[in-house]
Amino acid sequence: MKNPPFNYHRPATLTEALDLLAAHGDDAKVLAGGQSLLPVMALRLGRPDHVVDIAAIDELKHIATASGALSLGAMVRHAQAETSPMVAEHAPVVAAALPHVGHRAIRNRGTVVGSIAHADAAAEMPAVCLTLGATLHLASATGTREIAAADFFLGFFTTAALPEELVTSVTFPPWSATSGGAVVEISRRHGDYAMCGLACAIDVADGVIESAALSFFGVASTPIRVAEAEAIVVGQRPSPALFAQAAEVVADVLSPDSDIHATANHRRQIAAVLTRRGLAQSADQIGIPV
Repeated sequence: MKNPPFNYHRPATLTEALDLLAAHGDDAKVLAGGQSLLPVMALRLGRPDHVVDIAAIDELKHIATASGALSLGAMVRHAQAETSPMVAEHAPVVAAALPHVGHRAIRNRGTVVGSIAHADAAAEMPAVCLTLGATLHLASATGTREIAAADFFLGFFTTAALPEELVTSVTFPPWSATSGGAVVEISRRHGDYAMCGLACAIDVADGVIESAALSFFGVASTPIRVAEAEAIVVGQRPSPALFAQAAEVVADVLSPDSDIHATANHRRQIAAVLTRRGLAQSADQIGIPV
């Protein structure tokens, strides 16, 4: 299908982009990779009067580190982050998630921050942000602000960003040598959205799990952490029995919906399997085979 008519803007600077968003508000949408926005427009699920293309803004194209934290600008494409040694070193869970994102053609155009800002509850990157405690950086014509990932995702395709704001970057906190993480999911076909997925991370000291984060996607209106299962493993030594116990808690706590792809019970069973698998992979990453 063809897109409905719209006014196209391609600002050269961040200031120009923010001025356009301030001027047009709810009538404007930001175009980065276009892998989500353009299908939405083609299907008439969204009809913005103004499209603000940020692809020419150089200051949004950075992959950088500061004090061990990793920052990705709004125009860093999935494929760039996927092959970046800096991302692999400073945010290995991000690197683990990216091969699951769509197909290669989509990753060549789509952007990491765009996926986060789109807030699809079945997408990988919002869950990764929740697991790692990422921070979203937003800017508008009147100033800037930061929002923790835990406060950013409000519902299906809904975030705490205001219409006149642009998510300029995402920052992932420093990754510890004693940490391990994984992204695991089950989908009908490779490249499809997951029926259920998990982004997880643990930190181990002296053989004992000091912290854990289990964020599931594809099972609720936002990515969701299961604190009850995290509490089960903290303070314990990694083991198949421990991870199986956490999996049982996950299956009890999650309340996914049924749809044409899977029943709620099937999704709970998948979540339990992924809990055991993801935690085992996380432990193995730091040299603790389970």
